[in-house]
Amino acid sequence: MEKKKFDFNSVIGFALIFGIILWMMYNNQESNLKEQQEKAKKEKLEKQQKAKQQEVKQVVETLKDTTVNDTVKLQKLQGSLGSFAYSATLPSAKEDFTTIENEFLVLKIANKGAYIAEATLKNFKKFDKNSGQLVELIKNNNASFNLQLQTKDNRVLNTKDLFFTPEVTKVDGNQVLSMKLKVSENSFLEYKYVLKPNDYMLDFDVRSQGLNTVLNTGKPVDFNWDLKAYRNEKSITYENRYAEIVFEYEDGKDDYVSQGKDQEETPEKVTYIAYKQHFFSSILLTKTPFEKAALRSHDLVNDEDVDTTFTKEFKTSSALAFTNGELDYKMNWYLGPSDYKILNNYERNLDEIIPLGWGIFGWINKFIFVPLFGFLSTFMGLGIAIIIFTILIKIAMSPITFKSFLSQAKMKVLRPEIMELGEKFAKDPMKKQQETMKLYNKAGVNPMAGCIPALIQLPFMYASFQFFPSAIELRQKSFLWAEDLSSFDEIFKLPFRIPVYGDHVSLFPILAAIAIFFYMKMTSGDQAMAQPPQEGMPDMGKIMKIMIYLSPIMMLLFFNNYGSGLSLYNFISNLITIGIMLVIKKYFIDSDKIHAQIQENKTKPKTESKFQKKMREMMEQAEEQKKLNKKK
Repeated sequence: MEKKKFDFNSVIGFALIFGIILWMMYNNQESNLKEQQEKAKKEKLEKQQKAKQQEVKQVVETLKDTTVNDTVKLQKLQGSLGSFAYSATLPSAKEDFTTIENEFLVLKIANKGAYIAEATLKNFKKFDKNSGQLVELIKNNNASFNLQLQTKDNRVLNTKDLFFTPEVTKVDGNQVLSMKLKVSENSFLEYKYVLKPNDYMLDFDVRSQGLNTVLNTGKPVDFNWDLKAYRNEKSITYENRYAEIVFEYEDGKDDYVSQGKDQEETPEKVTYIAYKQHFFSSILLTKTPFEKAALRSHDLVNDEDVDTTFTKEFKTSSALAFTNGELDYKMNWYLGPSDYKILNNYERNLDEIIPLGWGIFGWINKFIFVPLFGFLSTFMGLGIAIIIFTILIKIAMSPITFKSFLSQAKMKVLRPEIMELGEKFAKDPMKKQQETMKLYNKAGVNPMAGCIPALIQLPFMYASFQFFPSAIELRQKSFLWAEDLSSFDEIFKLPFRIPVYGDHVSLFPILAAIAIFFYMKMTSGDQAMAQPPQEGMPDMGKIMKIMIYLSPIMMLLFFNNYGSGLSLYNFISNLITIGIMLVIKKYFIDSDKIHAQIQENKTKPKTESKFQKKMREMMEQAEEQKKLNKKK
């Protein structure tokens, strides 16, 4: 009978299974505990909300009760509101609004909560210029501003539930609206709105007087500012792409909350918070920085065909600190267009909310594109301004374009000799590189000369991709068949949606794609001829053949939903480049003359540049190292 052996593998297997079971039981227990905690937390929150709603309901019912006098009402309200019960007994304690307006804005401020209940821009239409609907940044409770007050008798009150007393005056031509939440005639919390003529910027002060004996001043007052951004443009996809929260730190640096379904940032020392809606913005500025703020952005667009009312929901949570027992914050509120020139004039760094690009791209836009296009658009139609703007930019770039084409022509002339070197030193790549560099030096040709001009033009191309989507001047301005240069130029509505492309056909992207195709078709041969294939490097000829067709397709797909102004710019830009290229080839570049010049250059003594010397030394060192390795 065979003796049974101790099976160590079986023991390890059972131990692992036992460990996995224990781990699963532990995790299941932790999960159940977490669920119970979340459930208890949710139930507690719901209970608090119900209690708060009941409390508010009791306050409303008390206010409506006509069977009792003010003294009885005051006694009842004190049970819910404490010292702030006084404000609920005043004549202003009713659902009413106060309107202030200037040439640009109409604002309605609610007695209850003293926040802006409606903000209408008088000079802008939503969707299209014939819609008959003005742009309304705030309406139908899509926005709120609330301070949470903690009293010394342990009450938590929200200003959005309390009634303020309005008082309108005029000071130096400015409309001043004082909204006071009163504890007595001389003790109150005040929101003061100051609206100047011809201005989108409000002065907004929050201060308290005599409340140091009523409020718990040991901790700051929490405040919340929320806004659900209304859709105002034809393309919800395009508009939503540029809807975001931008904020500025005390040191002047700006940042933003990332795009996405649910995004959050918690910056410190914040001097302004901007809710940007592509072409319109709501901005809260403060002279006393917010110590810390929680900023949240929630994308509300789940289905572009269904969700067409709002784009994003923005939320800010922060706190206002007490100074000597009282609140005293000097703030501003901007409610208006996201116009670079208007925002820049305030000298509060607000122009940074316009996404003109970082680094050199932003400089090109700020110091070249914005002033030039602004100048042209003052005395001509926007479509013509884009064409003239494009012509001027391309003319300015033409010397660089000329150098690029000239370099390609020189490389094309040298190609047969370079190919000979390739065949001669096919088995010695290092030697081939050395001889090729010598040939370039003798001929006076810089192989990088064709790349550098192209690289110089790239920042201008990228800057245009930032500039045109941000140019509010294009909004609802028509040109030819395009009704709105800031949106797509639809010529045909599709009965279905194509992924990425959309549910319509835009004409300017088609024209731009055709122009790109012919431009690349005309230049791809020269570029391939100018760059002979190198060992270990991709074949540029094959790559260019692919790009001839890939670039127009990408233009069609991605630009179909972009603003037609950008597509018009790209169409004209490629047409002009084709024209410049034909002129240069016909009148300025002669292959025979270039060949003769190169042959003459070969006979002249040449001195190596530092770069060429360094490259030669590196190649020689690599060659020596190669020989040493072979000896070993």
